[in-house]
Amino acid sequence: MFNKKNSSPAQRRGRRSALASAALIALGLLITGGAYATVSATTANANADLSSPAVITEGQKLFAANCATCHGQQAQGTENGPSLIGVGSAAVDFQVGTGRMPMQMQGPQALAKPVQFTDAQVQALAAYVASLAPGPSIPSATQLKDGNVANGGELFRINCAMCHNVAGAGGALTEGKFAPELKGVTAAHVYEAMLTGPQNMPVFNDLNLTPSDKKDIIAYLNYLEQNPSAGGLELSSLGPVSEGLFLWIFGLGAIVALTVWITAKSN
Repeated sequence: MFNKKNSSPAQRRGRRSALASAALIALGLLITGGAYATVSATTANANADLSSPAVITEGQKLFAANCATCHGQQAQGTENGPSLIGVGSAAVDFQVGTGRMPMQMQGPQALAKPVQFTDAQVQALAAYVASLAPGPSIPSATQLKDGNVANGGELFRINCAMCHNVAGAGGALTEGKFAPELKGVTAAHVYEAMLTGPQNMPVFNDLNLTPSDKKDIIAYLNYLEQNPSAGGLELSSLGPVSEGLFLWIFGLGAIVALTVWITAKSN
């Protein structure tokens, strides 16, 4: 038989201790947070389906609010921006995913800057534009890995080095334009750039460079990024001009200084 005299005051009042209440609240918060994370992950995975009507509708809303001023309500283009009909999801993923769009200001070319949208929003915008007309698609993971570095280096030197430099360090073009440095650019964005020809870059479709060729070029760029120069000081990989200036300024300067010192000592 239960003895009221031996029970604690909390037990006689039918209340839990403060520690038990805190533990219960913490457990509830943990369960709620886990459920929210699961739902968020599911939503993010759903957004990856660019053919989903819900994703396309969301992209249309984002487009109307952020892009239609320059590209038109139906993406038909205006005097301030080109038509986006037929550019495909690859062009949107490159331009918006690198921060070049929305464009910060008018100029010779759009500059890369911090991305203004989340990954899910970029996917939604790409899905909407892709739904308007057929165009180049965002590359799959298999299109971006396991390339041939040697063949990629040869292809890069033939097709890309005249603008981007043989080491992908970038270079100046005419009228304030430039070919950007390729260090730190994701494989997907490199592939999309070759496929869509943004800014002043020519389009390298699958007849110019096959998907395998593009994969090889990406492998070469990854190799350059992961392996330091075997020749010592890179001088920003800007080529013979910077190397020549270095020799003239520091090499010849050192020789002149040494000559002056020897002459002073002899006198």
